[in-house]
Amino acid sequence: MAKKSLIEREKKRQRLERKYRVIRDFLRKKKKKVLSLDEKRDIQRQLQALPRNSAPTRLHQRCFLTGRPRGNYRDFFLCRHVFRKKAHACLLPGITKSSW
Repeated sequence: MAKKSLIEREKKRQRLERKYRVIRDFLRKKKKKVLSLDEKRDIQRQLQALPRNSAPTRLHQRCFLTGRPRGNYRDFFLCRHVFRKKAHACLLPGITKSSW
């Protein structure tokens, strides 16, 4: 199980990303349309003035049950350990374990 502080930090990043998503998208589109370098530089400064944790690239995908940040399956929101246990117990529909 991941530390509670790390999970809360991730939730805070998600909230910031949602809050600044519209502003960030607006500034990016505006930067593409502008032709002068001075205006582009000003827009880039505005983008850099936004909080660092509001960038979507800083988000991690975490396991729904354990909070593990690595080895996640996007379709199930589970890490590989939990996925394997649930697949063995036949708790995931449509998943069959292949064996030789």
